[in-house]
Amino acid sequence: MSYDIGLRTIRLEPTERLAHTEYCSNYALVRAVTGLNPRVDGDAAWRQFYDVWQIDFLWVTNDGPVPWSRRGRTTDMGHAEFLEEGIDRRETVSCPFYEVEDVLRFDAVEEYGLPNMEELIQYDDRCYRHGQEMYPHQVYPGGYYKTIVSGAIEAFGWEMLLTAAADWKRFDKVLESFYQLTLHHVRAWAKTTCPVFICHDDMVWTQGPFMHPDFYRTAIFPRYRRLWDVLHDAGKIVLFCSDGDWTQFVDDIAAAGADGFIFEPITDLESVVERYGKTHVIMGSKVDCRTLTFGTWEGIQREIDETLTLARACPGFVFAIGNHLPSNVPVDNARFYLEYLSTHWRR
Repeated sequence: MSYDIGLRTIRLEPTERLAHTEYCSNYALVRAVTGLNPRVDGDAAWRQFYDVWQIDFLWVTNDGPVPWSRRGRTTDMGHAEFLEEGIDRRETVSCPFYEVEDVLRFDAVEEYGLPNMEELIQYDDRCYRHGQEMYPHQVYPGGYYKTIVSGAIEAFGWEMLLTAAADWKRFDKVLESFYQLTLHHVRAWAKTTCPVFICHDDMVWTQGPFMHPDFYRTAIFPRYRRLWDVLHDAGKIVLFCSDGDWTQFVDDIAAAGADGFIFEPITDLESVVERYGKTHVIMGSKVDCRTLTFGTWEGIQREIDETLTLARACPGFVFAIGNHLPSNVPVDNARFYLEYLSTHWRR
């Protein structure tokens, strides 16, 4: 069963084939595969799609029952068209921070508050149990999205964040407040029954770090270690996820205690496999969604083959199109991808 393959892979145990996940928002593909409309049929459509596509692991995070926008100030940067028919497009742009001093005096705990711990534990565990029941053939993790850097992005938006980050000493105190807020949620998740936890933090851009690497190593990664120590003490497996190219920080993330890495194709897969292929979960591939969207079947096959060469010797490898299966990927290309992959993914 897919759940068994997913959990055994996360535990670095032998499996007969590579584990598989996808981050899919391609409604046309789901309709073609299942005959159901995810915009109407919801969980039923996704459950059938995940089963048919032999998905073993789901990407899930949950930051609690009340969003920050209802608890304090957040920035709306709008949203570009990504989903089918542009239903997610949002032109609204607003920032409640007018001076950099407002950012440098910001305290996330004061602004958003700390939810009642017992209620938060119950909420998180209820969400995990419900999700695992809804998708019994996949590993359904716990997780947190707005960890430190992503929390600052949510609150300040990019312009104010980058301006404030120039003052390392004072911005470090701001990040400490996001860390404390995250720590509260991590302590709650540590008390739940979920075995796997995704720590998400979009800390870099496509081109790499947007702050000085030394600042990451003094202000961000030590805080990751303290968060993950809490989860490890509770017996959780911790998978770290970030968009962008964080090749230069893979060793830092491993040293901070991550049990696995979830990344886009622009992070160097060869170097990750060489150093951590036997010891860590690796979730991704060399397959790029841009190849599926604009390339040829030969190009898709080549990227799969290049990944398989690296992946088969890695006990914790979970194959994925690391930068998503968005709505503009042609259905025939997506189907070719899975057909070719599933024909060749046995170890």
